[in-house]
Amino acid sequence: MYHLIGIKGTGMSSLALIMYSLGYEVEGSDKETHFFTEDKLREAGITILPYDKENIKEDMYIIQGNAIHEDHEEVVRAKELGLKIYHYEEMVGKLTRMFETITVAGCHGKTTTTSLLAHTLGELVGCNYLIGDGNGFASKENKHFALEACEYKRHFLAYTPTYAIITNIDLDHTDYYQDIDDVRSAYQEYANKAEKMVIACGDDPYTHSLETTKPIFFYGIDDDNDILARNVEYTEKGITFDVEVEGNYYGHFDLPFYGKHMLLNSLAVIAICYYERIEAKAVAASLKTFTGAKRRFNETVLGDRVLIDDYAHHPMEVRTTIRAARQKYPEKEIVAVLQPHTLARVEDFHKDFSEALNLADTSYVLPVTLDREDRYEDYPGVDENLILKNLENGHKIEMNEPEKLLKHENAAILFMSPRNIYDLENNLKDLITKNDDDQVV
Repeated sequence: MYHLIGIKGTGMSSLALIMYSLGYEVEGSDKETHFFTEDKLREAGITILPYDKENIKEDMYIIQGNAIHEDHEEVVRAKELGLKIYHYEEMVGKLTRMFETITVAGCHGKTTTTSLLAHTLGELVGCNYLIGDGNGFASKENKHFALEACEYKRHFLAYTPTYAIITNIDLDHTDYYQDIDDVRSAYQEYANKAEKMVIACGDDPYTHSLETTKPIFFYGIDDDNDILARNVEYTEKGITFDVEVEGNYYGHFDLPFYGKHMLLNSLAVIAICYYERIEAKAVAASLKTFTGAKRRFNETVLGDRVLIDDYAHHPMEVRTTIRAARQKYPEKEIVAVLQPHTLARVEDFHKDFSEALNLADTSYVLPVTLDREDRYEDYPGVDENLILKNLENGHKIEMNEPEKLLKHENAAILFMSPRNIYDLENNLKDLITKNDDDQVV
C-alpha cells in the first residue's frame, strides 16, 4: 500500500491517479476542506482520509507531498516505524523512467501545454500523463509520458526526460529563487538532463542564453525560430497560422484558441509531433478538439455574462488571461477578479499585478491567501492594498460579496487564483440564477 500525505495537492492527486492506473494499491490523507482535485480521486475509488498519525501502518510505503513539513504527524509516525518515504518528485521520477518522458517546464503555460500534449499524443499514438491540474493516467502499453515539471525548489531536476520543453523563463517563487539568474541556472541544468533534445520558446528573452549539451530547437513567431508560425491571424473564432520547421512547410492550423500564449503552447506540441514524425493534418485535427485544462480559462455563460475561471497567479499570467478575454469578447466589459497568492509574490510583484489588472476595464482584489511558510508578521505592510493603491478602476472584494459584481451585465468576468476563488464565482452564479428566477416570476 502506498499512502500519499497531502494527496489533494495538484501534483500529488495526479500521481495517485497514475499509480492507481498502473495497478498500485493507493490511498492518501489531507485536510477535510474540499479541493477541486479530490473529485477525480473519489471517482476512481481512491480513499482520502483526514490527517491522523494512526493512518500510518507498518506495511506501507509513504509518499510525502512537497507542501508537507518534516514535523507533520504522519511523517513523524512513518519515521518512527522506519518506513520508506519518497518525496513527490522522487516517486514521479521513478515511474517516468519506465517510459519516453516529455517534460514540460516553464514559469507560465506548463499545465496547458502538458494538457495539449497529452491530448494530442493520446489521440494519435497513445500517451501517459501527469498534469498539475489534478489529472493523471498511465498504461504500460503507452510509449510516451507527458509530465508537467515544476521548477519550485528545482524539483524538475529529479527527472530525466527524452524531450525537455521550456515554455518560458521568468522570476517567480521568490521565497526560494534569489533572482532571474538563479532561475536561469536551474533551467540550464534542467535542459542538460534531456536525453534527445530541448524544445524551447525562442520568443522568450532568456532561453537563447542557455548553454545546452544536447540539440536545442526554438519555436515562436520571431523569424529566427526553428519551428516558426507564419501568417498568424487572431479573430473572435480563434487563431489561424502556418508552420515551418527548419525552413520547410509543415502544415496549416486553424484552432479555437485565444491569445498569443495559446499559439506558443500549440507550437511546442507541434514541434514534438514533427520530431516524432506525425503528419501535420492529424496534429491539426487533434489540437482542434482540445477542450482546455482544468481551471485554465474555463467558461460558464449566464445570459450576457461570461464567467471565466483561471489558475493565473503571476502578473504575466494575469496579463495573458485578460488579453485572451479581449480577443474572444471584444464587445464585452472585461472585469478582472484576483485573489493574490503568497505574501512573497505580492511583496515582489505588486506593481506588476497592478499594471496587469489595469488592462481590464474594472478590477477587484481579494485578500492575499497564504501558503507554505507564509506568516503576516514576516511581511510587515504586505497585503492586497499594495495592489489596490495603483489600480485605475479597482475595488476590494471579499469571498462573501458576490453582489458587488452583479452590476457588470454585458461582461466577461475573470476569476484568477490558484486557490479557492471559485467559491466567489459559485456565489455569483447562484445570485445571478436567483435574480433571473425572480424576474421570471
